[in-house]
Amino acid sequence: QVQLVESGGGLVQAGGSLKLSCAASGRSFSNYLMGWFRQDPGKEREFVAAITGNGGSTYYSDSVKGRFTISRDNVKNTMYLQMNTLKPEDTAVYFCGAQAGDIGKFSANFYDYWGQGTQVTVSS
Repeated sequence: QVQLVESGGGLVQAGGSLKLSCAASGRSFSNYLMGWFRQDPGKEREFVAAITGNGGSTYYSDSVKGRFTISRDNVKNTMYLQMNTLKPEDTAVYFCGAQAGDIGKFSANFYDYWGQGTQVTVSS
């Protein structure tokens, strides 16, 4: 069992930056592939970024590549998402997820655990 808690969301102007954190409790954090997804009301959860258990590989959606950076600290059991050059279209609730296997990092359906989400609002 893994519990996830996101933090760091807020209101920022376009062009600004935010850093999200996802704190995990439970065993064997490094065994989990971790991902960030975002969701607007009435829409499906959209892949943003993912990172393998040892942090050796990272993956990004085309819409955030070059602006966002995913990282993790397996000693602190925490994952991060540094978001730079934010745009109004980045506005959403951001969720972190944990996946025990590496069978579908780009789809929310394959993640086993989720946090409660944190709101990111980018004003124009």
